[in-house]
Amino acid sequence: MPTSSGSAATDIVPQTVMLRGLAEEEVVAKVVDVGEGRPVIFLHGLVGLNDHWDEVVQRARHRVRCIMLELPLLRLRGDDCSIQGVEVLTERFLANALAPGTPPPVLVGNSFGGHVALRLALNRPDLVGALVLAGASGLIEKTMVADVQIRPSREWLRRKIGELFFDPATHMREADLDRAHRELSERSGARAMIKLSRSARRNHLGSRIPGITSPVLLIWGRNDIVTPPEAADQFMSLLPDARIVWFDRCGHAPMIEKPEEFAQAIMDFADELDRRERAR
Repeated sequence: MPTSSGSAATDIVPQTVMLRGLAEEEVVAKVVDVGEGRPVIFLHGLVGLNDHWDEVVQRARHRVRCIMLELPLLRLRGDDCSIQGVEVLTERFLANALAPGTPPPVLVGNSFGGHVALRLALNRPDLVGALVLAGASGLIEKTMVADVQIRPSREWLRRKIGELFFDPATHMREADLDRAHRELSERSGARAMIKLSRSARRNHLGSRIPGITSPVLLIWGRNDIVTPPEAADQFMSLLPDARIVWFDRCGHAPMIEKPEEFAQAIMDFADELDRRERAR
């Protein structure tokens, strides 16, 4: 799932944004902002990058304004290195990302990023107009790091990253493994992934999910083994205002395996939000 840094598929060079979270230390984030229309902010997972949204963004940018936020999750330290810490970093970005008077954005989150989006919808509903959740944690997650190794072998990484896809032979690249191997071979990177994953697993949101009043779109792979289909079923049973799009032959990263369908689902959701606003 990891890829090279940057956003090669877009025509905009990523901007650098400095954020301060719970640890009160500067965190360097990368931001790509393209397109026009309703603002949509993309939040990646534990081993994610802005790159993972590129094909979706290229297809949707004519309809919505796409803002990709990349946080250096595996380099976070102290209180920042937790689901709560990443929520605060993201909240502080959102508070300053849009011009005054701009409607609250749609937050699109994959995996850990979806968990962060859920927490923001609960704790800062004024900053969230709607949610799109793709393989979001927060209810059920079969963690990638159950048997994580310090200085993991390429064989372990190949197996673990392969589990994110229905078709790893098509979507997993050697370059992806190189980056993961480099970052997780550093003891600090492996420890950060373990700490972030464990903090997310401890933060079960089941009792709080019914309090989310924002419209929610779930985009889920039927072959997701990390946050399996029963997780999506539970979200649908708990969320007051939700709809779901299922992708066949798709795993935990639908934006990578099904980018065209993912972009269309976002644009259709934006159309629905527009109709609802006009009807008020």
